[in-house]
Amino acid sequence: MDFSEQLKTIRKERGLTQEQLANELMVSRQAISNWENNKNLPDLEMVVRISKLFHLSRDELILGGNEMTHMAEKLIHDGKETRRAKLNLISISIGAVLLLMGIGCLVIKSLSVEYIDAQGVLHENFFLLPIGFLFIFSSLMTFIGVGFNNLRVKYQMK
Repeated sequence: MDFSEQLKTIRKERGLTQEQLANELMVSRQAISNWENNKNLPDLEMVVRISKLFHLSRDELILGGNEMTHMAEKLIHDGKETRRAKLNLISISIGAVLLLMGIGCLVIKSLSVEYIDAQGVLHENFFLLPIGFLFIFSSLMTFIGVGFNNLRVKYQMK
C-alpha cells in the first residue's frame, strides 16, 4: 500500500474528514486531497507530524508494508540530492579558497621588492609565481569538476 492509500485509510479509520485532518496539520484541505490522490507528496517534516498525529512509526506510514513505495523513493532521492548539494557547496568553497590563495601569491609577488645585496645575491620571491599559478589551476579544475559532475547527474536522471 503506498502513502496515498495509507493516509486515506488511516484518516477514514479515525473518522476524520479531509478538512478536519487539514486543520490538525495546519495545511489546506487541497493539500490533503492532493496527498490522497497521489498528485503531490508531503515533505519530511509533514510526514513526521502525520506519524505523530496517528501514533504510527514513520516506516508504517511511508512504507505501509514491505515493498518500496513512491514516498520512500522520494525520500531516498531527496536525501541523495541533499548530500550532492552539500558536496557541491564544499567543493566550490575549496575552489574559491584556492583561487584566492593563488591571486594572493601573485599580488604578493608583484608588490615584493627585488634587490641585489652587497655580496651580489639576488633577493626575489620567484617561488610565488609557480605556487600562485598552481593554486589558480587547482581552483579551476575544482570548478570544472563540479560543473561536469552536475551535468552528468542532470543528464543521467533524464
